[in-house]
Amino acid sequence: MTGTGPGRARAAFGVTALLGVWALTRVLLLLFVTKVWVFPGPDVTSDVSVIYQGWYDVLRHGSFPRDDVTWQYPPAAALAILSPGLLPFLDYPHAFFVLAFVADLLVLALLLYAASRPGAGRRGVWVWVVGVPLLGPTVYSRYDIMVTAVAVAALLAGARRPRVAGALVAFGALVKVWPVLLLVGAVRRRTWVSAAVTAAVTAAVFLVTMPGAFAFLAFQRDRGTEVESLGSLVFHVARHHGWDGQVLLNYGSVEFLGPHVDTVSTAALALTALAFGWLLVWRLSARRFPPHTLADAAFTAVLMFTATSRVISPQYLVWLVGLAAVCLCSRSSRMAPPSALVLVACFVTVLEFPVYFADVVASDALGITLLVVRNGLLVAASLLAARSLWRATVSEPAPDLPAPAARTDRSLTSS
Repeated sequence: MTGTGPGRARAAFGVTALLGVWALTRVLLLLFVTKVWVFPGPDVTSDVSVIYQGWYDVLRHGSFPRDDVTWQYPPAAALAILSPGLLPFLDYPHAFFVLAFVADLLVLALLLYAASRPGAGRRGVWVWVVGVPLLGPTVYSRYDIMVTAVAVAALLAGARRPRVAGALVAFGALVKVWPVLLLVGAVRRRTWVSAAVTAAVTAAVFLVTMPGAFAFLAFQRDRGTEVESLGSLVFHVARHHGWDGQVLLNYGSVEFLGPHVDTVSTAALALTALAFGWLLVWRLSARRFPPHTLADAAFTAVLMFTATSRVISPQYLVWLVGLAAVCLCSRSSRMAPPSALVLVACFVTVLEFPVYFADVVASDALGITLLVVRNGLLVAASLLAARSLWRATVSEPAPDLPAPAARTDRSLTSS
C-alpha cells in the first residue's frame, strides 16, 4: 500500500526524481535559447526575435498583420504573441522564453495532479518530462507549448468539468486550430455546447475589436509542400532524378515549389480527409466511452493530422507529447506503444531540425534518411493508435463490471 512508510518513501523518491530531471533539462533548454550555450544548427530563436516581435509591434496597436502572408494563425494567437508584454522588465525574446518555461511548468503541475487520482499513474508525467527536451530549444522558441498547455488542461478537465473543457478546447482552437480535434472523443453535450458558445463569442470579440481577424485564411491557399512533410519525400528523391523544382522560403517555411507540387499537396489533403473519415466511422461505431477515451481519441486524431499534414514542423511534436502524457496518466490507456514511437520521433526530429537541417534542405542521404525514419515513426504511431482505439471501444467485448460502474458510459452521454 502506498500509505505505508516504504510506499510513501518510494512515492516521494519518484516525485523527486521527476522534478529533478525536469529542472535539469529545462535549465539546459533555457541556456540554449538564451544563447549562453549554442545549440548545433541554425538559430531556432529567430522566429521569436524577428517574426514574433515584428507581429507584436503591429498587434499592440490593435490590428492584425494583414499584409504579412506569414501570419497564418487564428485570431486568439494574438494573445500568445502579445503575452511577453506582461513582463516589461525583460526584452521581448527573454520574456517569451520565460513564458514558454511557465507553460511547461503548468503542464507538469497538471500532470502531477492527474497522476494522483485513483486509477492513475506517473507514466504520463515522465512522457512530458522526457519528451519536451528531446525536441531541443525549438520547443521554447514557438508558442505551441502554450497551446499544448491549454489542450492538456482541457483533456484533464473533460471528465469532471465538461463546460470548462469545452471552453478550453474552443479557446485553444482559436489560438492554433488543432485543439478542435480534442472534441473527437467528447460525448457530453455540455462540452460541445460550451465549445460552440466560447468559439462564437471569442471570434465575435476579435471581429469587432481588431481588423483582419480572419485574414489568415487567405494565406494558406498558395502554400507548397514543406521540406519536412511526408509528401516532401517524393521531391527529395526526385531531385536526384532530374526534377527541376526549387526549395525556397515560402509563406514562412522552407518548401518545395515546382512541377507536381500541387499534386502532392492535394494528395496530402486527401490523406487527411481519409483520416478524418476513419475518425467519423470510429465515432459512429464506438460502443464504449470510458473516461480515458477522450484523451486517447484526441491523441489518435492529432497523430493522424500531423502525419498527413503538408507541414510537419518540429514544434508540432510537442502537441503529441502533451496528449500522449495525458493518455498515459490513466493506467487503462493502451496508448503506450504509439507514445513510445512519438518519443523516438522527437529525438529524430531534433536531429533533422536544427542539427542536420542543411542536409534536409539539400536532400542529402542523411537528410532523407532522417525524414524517412521520423515520418515513418509518425505513420506507425498513427496506425497503432487507431488500432488500439478501435479495439478498446468497438471490437473487443466490454469487460465485466460491477453494476454501478457499468452505467459509466451511459451517464456520460446523458449529461
